[in-house]
Amino acid sequence: MSARYAVGIDLGTSHVVVAWADLAAEQPEVRLLEIEQLVAPGQVAALALLPSLRYHPAPGELAEADLQLPWPDPVLASASASASASALIGHDDGSGSGSGGGSDAAVRLPPAVIGRWARQLGAQQPGRLVASAKSWLSHPGVDRSAAILPWGAGDEVAKVSPVAASASYLAHVRAAWLARFPDHPLEQQAITLTVPASFDEGARALTLEAARLAGLGSLRLLEEPQAAFHDWLLRHRERLAAELADSRLVLVVDVGGGTTDLTLVRVEPDAVGGPPQLTRIGVGDHLMLGGDNMDLALAHQLERRLAGSAPLPAAGLSQLVQRCRAAKELLLAEQAPESVSVTLLGGGSRLVGGARSVELSRAEVERLVVDGFLPLEPASERPRKRRAGLVEFGLPYPADPAITHHLAEFLQRHAAAAREALGSGVTEGAGGFPLPDTLLLNGGVFRAPALVRRLTELLESWRGQPLRLLHNADPDLAVARGAVAQALLRAGRLSGLGPGIGGGAARSYFLLLEQQGRTQGLCLLPRGTPEGTELALPGRRFALRLGQAVRFHLASASGDGCWQAGELVELDAERFVRLPALEAVLAPLPGMGGQQQPGNRRAEVTVELLTRMTEVGTLEVHCVACDDPARRWQLAFQLRGAAEAAGADGTEALPTAHPRLAEAIALLDRVFGEGSQRVEAREVRQLRAGLERLLGPREGWELALLRALFDALLARARRRRRSAEHERAWLNLAGYCLRPGDGAPLDDWRVARLWELYPQGLQFGAESNNWSEWWTLWRRAAGGLGEAQQLELLQTVGATLEQIVTSRSASHPLKGSYDDMLRLVAALERVPQAYRAELGDWLVGRLQKAAPASGARAAARADKASKAAAPRPTEPASAWWVVGRLGARVSLHGQAQNVVSPETATAWLQALLALDWRRVEPAAFAAVQIARVSGDRARDLAPQWREQVLQRLAEIKAPEPWRRMLRERVELEAAEQRLSYGESLPPGLRLLAG
Repeated sequence: MSARYAVGIDLGTSHVVVAWADLAAEQPEVRLLEIEQLVAPGQVAALALLPSLRYHPAPGELAEADLQLPWPDPVLASASASASASALIGHDDGSGSGSGGGSDAAVRLPPAVIGRWARQLGAQQPGRLVASAKSWLSHPGVDRSAAILPWGAGDEVAKVSPVAASASYLAHVRAAWLARFPDHPLEQQAITLTVPASFDEGARALTLEAARLAGLGSLRLLEEPQAAFHDWLLRHRERLAAELADSRLVLVVDVGGGTTDLTLVRVEPDAVGGPPQLTRIGVGDHLMLGGDNMDLALAHQLERRLAGSAPLPAAGLSQLVQRCRAAKELLLAEQAPESVSVTLLGGGSRLVGGARSVELSRAEVERLVVDGFLPLEPASERPRKRRAGLVEFGLPYPADPAITHHLAEFLQRHAAAAREALGSGVTEGAGGFPLPDTLLLNGGVFRAPALVRRLTELLESWRGQPLRLLHNADPDLAVARGAVAQALLRAGRLSGLGPGIGGGAARSYFLLLEQQGRTQGLCLLPRGTPEGTELALPGRRFALRLGQAVRFHLASASGDGCWQAGELVELDAERFVRLPALEAVLAPLPGMGGQQQPGNRRAEVTVELLTRMTEVGTLEVHCVACDDPARRWQLAFQLRGAAEAAGADGTEALPTAHPRLAEAIALLDRVFGEGSQRVEAREVRQLRAGLERLLGPREGWELALLRALFDALLARARRRRRSAEHERAWLNLAGYCLRPGDGAPLDDWRVARLWELYPQGLQFGAESNNWSEWWTLWRRAAGGLGEAQQLELLQTVGATLEQIVTSRSASHPLKGSYDDMLRLVAALERVPQAYRAELGDWLVGRLQKAAPASGARAAARADKASKAAAPRPTEPASAWWVVGRLGARVSLHGQAQNVVSPETATAWLQALLALDWRRVEPAAFAAVQIARVSGDRARDLAPQWREQVLQRLAEIKAPEPWRRMLRERVELEAAEQRLSYGESLPPGLRLLAG
């Protein structure tokens, strides 16, 4: 059905705005949709802004009549019954638009208040407000499809995923539209949904998934800065050539609630006085800085005065942030008062009586917000690369909050394109790079005149001459309006603007390849490639097996580099950003026959890669059979559990191959090769020593060497079953060479191949030492295992642990590997926190019975007497290290939502504090892991517990890095990495503080 209306939807961090125009009108006019929403109990009002907030009421808190909207509760499409989010990137039908797909099954979300009243309720009842869902969509450190919001809320609060929360706002919009236009459902209109220009392919795919869940499958994506500029163009279309006659380079700075988006647009005047040609030539990297960060900075300032030395709980801080937001907007407005009172309500029965108030002055806001986020500093300043950035409410904010530092870095990165746009006679700015001559500001924060003045003043000081500021009448509404303007241009219904803003792909995309021991990038799609243009990679072919999952690792770059499709380039970690992996299972297509080649388990197909930037605005990659271009398989982005280890993202050059690698593989081949010669057990046992004679001590084996050895071992895995010694040696070496399960390109592929061996189990299961090596192998590879695989391991190991502790047989073959099993379950960080909490409670209970209390001699005497009275269970001292890993505030490989609750961790810490740390060696560092500062109020323990741990650490003269971990959020030093992980990591590999 042809669309009657063009609709633009700005799905913002703070608000949702919808604009529309009638395509059937002779002169289409852009209008705003007044969105009906609850503003008070049972009271509905139609407003231009729908706050992007969900309030989850407690049972019985609100009457059903209070929640009544003019339509039934929207129902989301089923997420599980349809294709995954990643499959929505591009389609083979060539239409360039998404499609709903999936089944007709539906899912209802928990009851919630959405919009204006949600903000009021959230400010009164902390811990029940879902906010900043859009920021969570771009956070790869969590499962964005898991029900984790409100972040840090208790188990009694219903939760939703960031994707579902975003979908609920769109579903609300869809229902509001249908109430206004009952004969023209929203899903049948020409919809343009806006996203930050800095959103990577993963965040864009999840945005499309949210739209599909809301029933809006057919739409286009448009970058928000472009949309804002299109709105300005629309408003000035009558004399556009004159308005931009003196402009050659426009900088669009869009600062919303959760992101700062930077874009450069080149302006080329028309020779005959028509509309100028506009081309987007630069886009900034993702920067999670915006109004939310400003509100948080104010909340931290007031928290000290409201709560003294004791910080507020996560729910209380969330309430304070909401109140600081309102105060900030009032104090930064024109003719603002000198100060306002900020009140923090009490909880429960003391909601009013427990309220506390504090004054916030205009001068404080200007110092913290204006000077803090837009400081007047030289153009030579760059973002400070501190060891760890701020984490609040689970979101990783940049280490440097100064937007101007990031702006200077962006302008320097695009200096070459800027010089070309500005033409001859361009003068370098104070920072040694050209400055734009025109500025357009967008986003809710720029409703504050003080922030507009500051940024304009700063850029003029860098430029050394005046800067033209394009007036933006409605920074809250411009993006939605501009999305409609761009749709009208596309439909040929808007004159006077020319073709609008072009520019093609905002970034260059690269396939990561291991070449001669280092990582390089194969350019898949150069920056500027027009939408819809399909590119092949000349001379690049891949042999892939049918029926087997394949995975490609990608990176992107947004700087000035000029690359061609198929070009191989060196990757610089400062310029290239790692993207989620591309995946597909190359199943035989109809008519292929799928005949196997002799000697192969599966048929192979030779393919080349075809890429294009779709009209939707997302990257699409296909494998195309070389012998028949009609046979193609689409690669989809893998978005679940996409967090990667820092320094291990495949973008840094790896060391060259070891010069004696061939000799080492020959030694492996003698032990595990196809040959029929008999190898003595002694020679198998001495395999590791032989490798160290060739390659040096194994602690110095670097990542490239380790993975090369693992690949050789994997190819010879079948021969591990020749003897018990063969099996032990293979398990030990394979695990050591794959540790910690990620960190190098293709590690996910390696772990997937290793997991195929898990159902086979041990050949020599009567050997206790073989069981130890078996569990150690999976502990070492655990960082690369997914949640389902880790749950399967936990189920097996948990049942076995229970059998061991209840068994009276001293000859049980698994008793000797009890400690190894405990250490394995500690490494399973991707299993839900309830499982980790249950295991930790069980282990702490046993340890408390087994270990003597610390401190007083009387306690020691009582413990001695109790030993004579009843036997204690025996536990290895390392079990306390396991407790520390289970209760750690910062995961080594897992995701933040799987960290056990502060209440559970506090109970375990109390057990640790009851020990004599000089007698129980692992106890001190276990306490450090549990009390460590993550920066996330929802995960961190109360300060008094950290103080107790600090005091005990001082008594035993613990290393200073341990104590620093309890005072501030830091990355682990090498020694602490080894203690946390349980053994050394490959040289140069760092674990990400998740």
